[in-house]
Amino acid sequence: MPFNLIKRYCDLLEIAHFQPHDRTKSLTGVFKQDIENNPSLKFRSKTIRPVQKVDPVADMDELFRHLTTQDDLDANGKKSGSRSFEIDRSQRLHWIKYHIEEKKTDNIEVFSCVDVTESSGEVIRTYIYDKDKEYIIILEPYRKPGDYYLITAYYLNKKQGKKQIASKMKKKLPEVH
Repeated sequence: MPFNLIKRYCDLLEIAHFQPHDRTKSLTGVFKQDIENNPSLKFRSKTIRPVQKVDPVADMDELFRHLTTQDDLDANGKKSGSRSFEIDRSQRLHWIKYHIEEKKTDNIEVFSCVDVTESSGEVIRTYIYDKDKEYIIILEPYRKPGDYYLITAYYLNKKQGKKQIASKMKKKLPEVH
């Protein structure tokens, strides 16, 4: 499992053969190294934080869950309220740090747009979109200026995902927030 701690972009983490407990342990190690225990993780000099809801430990747990699972859908295609492990997100967990630190500069689109969310209404979100690898990271301005919440990150492996990002790019704001 420690070999996943030294994986680099654009390799995928090796987790497919693990039992769920070992898989979670390996992914947690990568998450702690790159995000949770990394106070120097910044996007354009702004500190990256988990969305604050309950307490720092629970918030990090929730962020980890968002970065390694996806919403379950009911028979009508609506979110059911539960989440399940998603291998494509999980195998790319270590890509988050690489993209946030902007180590890749070619074929990357960084933009902000206004999104409508169920919980907050209209919010400005910043997207880091790796066009080559079809990977997206979503940030939201922190309530105090100068920092960002890390909302989620995922591989665009769903049909509607690329259409949604194209639509957001058409509505992008003149500058990154």
